[in-house]
Amino acid sequence: MLTMLARFLKALNSEAGPWAIAWAFVLGMIMGLTPLISLHNLIILFLALSLRINFAGFLLAFLFFSGLAYLFDPIADYIGESLLQAEALAPLWYSLYEMPVARLFQFNHTITLGSLVFALLISPLWLYASYYLVVNYRTRVKAWFVKLKIVQGLKGSKFYGIYQRVDGFRRGTSL
Repeated sequence: MLTMLARFLKALNSEAGPWAIAWAFVLGMIMGLTPLISLHNLIILFLALSLRINFAGFLLAFLFFSGLAYLFDPIADYIGESLLQAEALAPLWYSLYEMPVARLFQFNHTITLGSLVFALLISPLWLYASYYLVVNYRTRVKAWFVKLKIVQGLKGSKFYGIYQRVDGFRRGTSL
């Protein structure tokens, strides 16, 4: 867990684009708010592994929102039940239930359907909020942190120079 947090902080401080980190947060949020064993989460995991996003940020968002998911279950249940009982959508649900592949998505389950719809509805808000948080972290918090005397002392130490050389070797850059 500490390694994942260290990788995430390294990504926040790196040259990785803030949109890549924000999209990692969004995909982690969707996967965390919905029931874990479902086909749409397999698709989200595939996207997280195939796109150029920060995977540590994805995992941290998944863990965070998995803990919050129980708070949103009543809302998800209400949304899912409302959608499943809507007369206008009844033909859609009947046709989806008749298709074997669509049945794997478990959209006949109120919490699965409601949590996915809820997560998709708040995704644009969370995308822009997390982008804003990453950009502000880089401009304000990182600048404040670098100014601390203890950090400046560590950066001037022999240990930090050795760390930089070892980190350069791992990246494949020469001295």
